[in-house]
Amino acid sequence: MMPKPSRRDFFSRFAGGLHGAALASLHAGTLGAAVHTVEPRRPHFKPKANSVIQLFMNGGPSQVDLFDPKPMLQKFSGTAPSRDLLSEIEFADQIGTMLPSPFKFSRRGQCGMELSELLPHLGECADELALIRSMHGEHFNHEPSLYLMHTGRTLPGRPSLGAWVTYGLGSENRNLPAYVVLDDPKALPVNRIQNWQSGWLPPVYQGTRFRSEGPPLLNLKPPEELPSPLVEEQRTLLRRLDQGHRESRPGQPDLDARIASFELAARMQMTATDALDLSKETERTREMYGVNQDATASYGRRCLMARRLVERGVRFVQIFIEYQIWDAHSDLEQSLRYSCGKTDQPVAALIKDLKQRGLLDTTLVVWGGEFGRMPISQLRPGTGSAGRDHGPSGFSMWMAGGGIKGGVVHGATDDFGYKAVEKRTSVHDFHATMLHLLGMNFRDLVYDRHGLKERLTDQFPARLVQEILA
Repeated sequence: MMPKPSRRDFFSRFAGGLHGAALASLHAGTLGAAVHTVEPRRPHFKPKANSVIQLFMNGGPSQVDLFDPKPMLQKFSGTAPSRDLLSEIEFADQIGTMLPSPFKFSRRGQCGMELSELLPHLGECADELALIRSMHGEHFNHEPSLYLMHTGRTLPGRPSLGAWVTYGLGSENRNLPAYVVLDDPKALPVNRIQNWQSGWLPPVYQGTRFRSEGPPLLNLKPPEELPSPLVEEQRTLLRRLDQGHRESRPGQPDLDARIASFELAARMQMTATDALDLSKETERTREMYGVNQDATASYGRRCLMARRLVERGVRFVQIFIEYQIWDAHSDLEQSLRYSCGKTDQPVAALIKDLKQRGLLDTTLVVWGGEFGRMPISQLRPGTGSAGRDHGPSGFSMWMAGGGIKGGVVHGATDDFGYKAVEKRTSVHDFHATMLHLLGMNFRDLVYDRHGLKERLTDQFPARLVQEILA
């Protein structure tokens, strides 16, 4: 007969039982962990846009030279800046005077939107644009500002906007990645691949880089051609082996993503090559994008690729431009002429092409950088003429397409273009509005992480920019 347990024995065994129950619960949770995929998912409500093309102008385009004319800068040209302006100067030893734009502005389109002479092609699309002149950020350095614009925080390690969209909606084409990045062949942008990372979201949602020169993906084609039935038998065997391997190792998102990437690569062997084959476009289309001109060829190819990708159901396409091309710390006039000369024609062609194909109504096009520039001159020793320093307190971005009211200007900066003062729009407002157009409530797009419901907008206050919605 077993001896009667003492009070101490009872509580000791009871505690052990709780530990065991907790362990069993954790184990059960692991066994029941979801396998994350990019299968299409229903949005929270009917979307206006099905896909996004983000034209990211890394470096910080100057709003007062492109989108936000300021006659007061001419009036105060050559005078010393106020103390308020000096509070956000990155290079205090290079401060100059109030600097008016060397470029003329004119009213474009039926809406009469004022745009710079540097954007003649975009001016033809003015009635399609919702221009936000009241954007504001949180930091005057590139790295944290890029993190903010792409992930919602100025810190590294968080999921990118494209990863959030893919997590929320999945993909409409199982033979192509849901999130494609077309970076510049010359160099990666500041923060490199962290601009399109998945962070702590499952890695299946991170961006896939496609090359715009040569094969879109390396090693996509097998080294030798085999009969189709044999290839299919090989893939069937691999799927069975992968499935058994995955079932014996549940709750491993990295493994799930790796298997999914290999399966996608097999399906892409024909699809990706076809999607990015610009030779199938008409000569007129290639000329419209500037593919045959030296200045516009590189960016034009990527804009045309973006149209072909969203045409085939890719959810999110991100295009980067040359390394810090808009970072005009010196030689302002020459720098902006070069940047606009490479991008203006291809960007306008993309809008026109999407519209004529009936795709603009369901494709959201977004243009902008990580911040703007200051309305005062920056004088760097030995660099020639003056430029402008970083300006995060007030800058311009625009949207066009899916669900956007065209031909409108939202918000305003002060008389000098330094700070957003009217209908101020934060990066979090911008993100919330993008998600809304895709049919997602930014408050409800959450990911459970360590007991927290994480969001793209985090815990920051955010609002929809209703004034630009159609």
